[in-house]
Amino acid sequence: MGTSKDRLRKLDKRFIWHPYTQMKDFETRDLLFVDRAEGVFLYDIDGRRYYDTISSWWCNVHGHNHPVIMSRIARQLERLDQVHFAGTTHEGPVVLAERLYRYLPPRLEKFFFSDNGSTACEVAIKMSLQYWRQIGDVKREKFIALERGYHGDTIGTMSLGGVPAFEGPFDPLVFESFTIPAPYCYRCPCDQENYSPGQGSSCNLECTEFLHRLLEREGENVAALILEPMLMGAGGMISYPKGYLQRVHALCERFGLHLIFDEVATGFGRTGKMFAMEHPGVVPDFICLSKGITGGTLPLAVTVTTKEIFEAFYADYNEGKTFFHGHTFTANPICCAAALGSLDVFEAEKVLEGLPAKVSRLQEGKMDFLDIPIVGDVRGIGMVAAFELVRDKEARSAFAPGERVGWQVYLRGLEKGLILRPLSDVIYLFLPLAVTLEQLDEILDLTAETLHDISSVL
Repeated sequence: MGTSKDRLRKLDKRFIWHPYTQMKDFETRDLLFVDRAEGVFLYDIDGRRYYDTISSWWCNVHGHNHPVIMSRIARQLERLDQVHFAGTTHEGPVVLAERLYRYLPPRLEKFFFSDNGSTACEVAIKMSLQYWRQIGDVKREKFIALERGYHGDTIGTMSLGGVPAFEGPFDPLVFESFTIPAPYCYRCPCDQENYSPGQGSSCNLECTEFLHRLLEREGENVAALILEPMLMGAGGMISYPKGYLQRVHALCERFGLHLIFDEVATGFGRTGKMFAMEHPGVVPDFICLSKGITGGTLPLAVTVTTKEIFEAFYADYNEGKTFFHGHTFTANPICCAAALGSLDVFEAEKVLEGLPAKVSRLQEGKMDFLDIPIVGDVRGIGMVAAFELVRDKEARSAFAPGERVGWQVYLRGLEKGLILRPLSDVIYLFLPLAVTLEQLDEILDLTAETLHDISSVL
């Protein structure tokens, strides 16, 4: 390896500042030091194996080091490593756009590449705003997002929605936007009482009235609404009914604003379909893709939009309608090769066709977790299942933040060979599509054991 394990750990503590991590938590504890990966497993520097139950932050799709993707990357490395994409093109993104287009509704046909999920969403909101100005509707400069919605860490995306735990320090930097309550069925913003954990809600989607009333008041001033379709990730793995999206889409069409689907986390099979928007059968004006686009191997993103929006920017240069946005590694050849490799795997291994049995096993298996005393809600969609931990099931009362129950679950999970990174007190499984039924069963069993262990000491 070239240096000792102990020295590497010391160097990490000496120099590295990790994201979304309170570094003092590791003052007397070592971080999980990952050395290699294979399939759905990560191996630490001491050789111990862990299930990658969160797909390495929701991006790994086909298992780590899939040979088809690795081969694509290796061949590309011998040909072209990097070239700027402003006024220049190359084979990778051209072929990738053509192949992705086959999975998308025909209306979504213009591809703008970037390099991560935050920028994919930032591109969409900037395009929307500039579009309205360039067609003369300058009043449309406001945006709408959902409470607990998360679209990235750039200034623009931080201005939209917001996960409570992330808010505060950067408030002076963000712009004002409209925020409406999320369709968080377990903690219904309309105080409906017809939700059953694991079974969903039989309500009349009264929560869409928040958007309706806002648009009646401000609709002519709104450029776009952005949301995560079917599953809100960082806000607590909140799954919600497809009817909500159908009504939201209808309201956006009625009042003339753009609809942006942030499918950074939900795209590429996570919800049981290639894209989450297929569940409600609605087509947005923008779809933002990243994470799983390369199978989780390299950073790449794309914002896909309509010809109508593109044409508002298509003009003589002196008209000043160019979209001045870009990144050094936009459409990087090696990253595009990885994305093409991932699509090869989807097609050759018939990944989507193999999902129903796995989805059924996961979604049925999650119901057993309701027997655990601290599990108040179970929810999920596709290859995602979530367990909201509560102090009192009847009252749905949360644990105090200082108790750090999610952190306790994380540490206990490591002992059992699981990586369970909590979202506050929501524990979730965000499984690679490559997981086998046998592995899935073991993950469910070990996760249940972990939650029972923590429940017994609280």
